[in-house]
Amino acid sequence: MSTPLPQPKAKPALLIVDDDPLITDTLAFALGADYTVYACESRPHAIELLRQLEEPPPLALVDLGLPPAPHAPDEGFRLIGDLLAHSPRMKIFVLSGQNDAANARHARALGAWEFVAKPADPASLARALARGLEVPAADPDDFVGASPALAKLKNQIAQFAAAPYPVLIEGESGSGKELVATRLHRLSPRAGRPYFSLNCAAISPQLVEPTLFGYVKGAFTGAQANKSGFFEDAADGTLFLDEIGELPLDMQAKLLRVLENGEYQRVGETQRRTARCRVIAATNRDLRRAVREGAFRADLYHRLSVFTLSVPPLRELDQDKLALLDHFRKNAFELDERAMARWMRYDFPGNVRELRNIVIRLAAKYPGQRISVAELEPELDAQSEVQDKTSLVDEALRQLERGAPFDLDQTLKAWERGYIEAALRLTRGNVTQAAKLLGINRTTLYSRLEK
Repeated sequence: MSTPLPQPKAKPALLIVDDDPLITDTLAFALGADYTVYACESRPHAIELLRQLEEPPPLALVDLGLPPAPHAPDEGFRLIGDLLAHSPRMKIFVLSGQNDAANARHARALGAWEFVAKPADPASLARALARGLEVPAADPDDFVGASPALAKLKNQIAQFAAAPYPVLIEGESGSGKELVATRLHRLSPRAGRPYFSLNCAAISPQLVEPTLFGYVKGAFTGAQANKSGFFEDAADGTLFLDEIGELPLDMQAKLLRVLENGEYQRVGETQRRTARCRVIAATNRDLRRAVREGAFRADLYHRLSVFTLSVPPLRELDQDKLALLDHFRKNAFELDERAMARWMRYDFPGNVRELRNIVIRLAAKYPGQRISVAELEPELDAQSEVQDKTSLVDEALRQLERGAPFDLDQTLKAWERGYIEAALRLTRGNVTQAAKLLGINRTTLYSRLEK
């Protein structure tokens, strides 16, 4: 009796998004031996492709300069957010000719794994991708930290867990909304029953209804057999609908019907079925604003938000930044005194996801070492820190009252970098127009850009 030969392992998938076909073709050829490569030339094309795949690729190579504005990084930044909304554990490598430090830092703050400048050596790129693939997705399996804001959230979860009513979880990207949903399920009487999760941003609008409600054989092209949907599979457990703000308007009406009377139908059948699961929804969008703009149904919003939980951003959790640092670094490195003070001052606009990625990169670059503020600083996005501040005085008071070491020159330079970058984005890189917006002459702006 012969021994069966071992089957070859399936190649991991790699998504490449670049509007230059020469680059995508070259990279697909160079990396195709190790990866199943999917190439796209734009953000909409990439989103459409991902929605068609059964599983999202674990890795992505993304250019920042994408149409319709290939000379600005904005579309690439938007794509990073879209990809992580689709698959929070995807490792995104930014491959771009727009390789200034501000873009690199901002890409990482949005959740990108690493920034690689063009032109990139395919062999070096292959090694970087392999390293990213080896690193496990190290999300905390429970809440880490003891800040008052986190304690309040835990208490609210405990209060709402036993109720049968829907819960709406609001919070910024990377703040831990899925962790809140799983904790609600674990603490509920439904803990031993099914838990299903659907990312509404990760599925084609045409497939939302059959995915949620199921379908019968022949209901549409490709429906070769009867299939249950998430509402049916969740039974009397929990159904978590992530990125609920991306649900199409026609599906919002059908979801509302289920929430109001529990009734739904598989696509293509007349038999009425009854949903028994509890619905938990999450969003990083302002749904109240979406309601005012007509993008989200007011009646569905009120039905979903019987209970509302707001996940605080990391910048409001103070000492939890230190607890999360310890949780992820596992004694792989140390921060010296000034670096620790800088860590505590940093706002982490990408929240826990950004913090985790920073820790992983530091552990790879400086294993077992004591890290200085000069080594930490390139990992932080100074530009994001100065965004969305309602009061400069309040922010100054907040930083100075901490009593931590403070560098005024460094702070002023960060503000200057932020305003220069904003002006260049608004003018699509036109230095003359940017100088006018900033109220300085062109030669002064060139001088500051060189610095």
